[in-house]
Amino acid sequence: MKHAVTLSHLRLGAAAAAVLVLTGCASTANNPQDPLEGYNRAMFAVNDTVDRAVLKPVATGYKKVVPGFAQTGVGNFFGNLSDAWSSVNNLLQGKPEQAGTDFGRVALNSTFGIFGLLDIASEAGMQKSDEDFGQTLGKWGVPSGPYLILPLLGPSTVRDTAALPADIGGDIWKYKEPANWRNIGAAVRIVDTRASLLDASGLLEDAALDRYEFLRDGYLQRRQSQVYDGDVPRQPVDAEQQ
Repeated sequence: MKHAVTLSHLRLGAAAAAVLVLTGCASTANNPQDPLEGYNRAMFAVNDTVDRAVLKPVATGYKKVVPGFAQTGVGNFFGNLSDAWSSVNNLLQGKPEQAGTDFGRVALNSTFGIFGLLDIASEAGMQKSDEDFGQTLGKWGVPSGPYLILPLLGPSTVRDTAALPADIGGDIWKYKEPANWRNIGAAVRIVDTRASLLDASGLLEDAALDRYEFLRDGYLQRRQSQVYDGDVPRQPVDAEQQ
């Protein structure tokens, strides 16, 4: 059986590339959180070039042409699918109440929300959470390891890269058939996500003197906050960055 190229394959390829880099890339920086800064800056430049040449123009056109309510529906639809994986990860993290809320969100939005196009659950006061397997590993003490820029996928860490296969397996859209619908949906998902970040990226380009450093520090702080559910210890245990 032939397998079409999907977002999942792209992510696995990026993860594999990162593993190869880790085995052969020498450290060029003094930042303990970013010992692979030489490689990371080079990959950041590559990703930025691809974004400026392809993804940002497409996302800009998408935002101008597609009505706002349709964009909201696309975001809600894929957000509803991600709630299912969030439910699993909340359960793995020992948070059954939030896991139940996530499951309830999926059930409510998939029915009364017309397959997730409408976010009825949020209006009903059911708080959305975004949990992935990288956060689950962090919850149970796995340190983040060095900061790592993945080809095309962008910011990550060694821990989050190792968690990618589980996150890919937990993505319901990965199992959508036929493959052409799956691929079209994956492409729309990427463009819609990029379109939602256009304003933020514009502000970043205007404000940040060193965009790489700004994004790196912001990403690492955000991931640490996600692992601790916003209650980050004053002096983080790991060495979350070791």
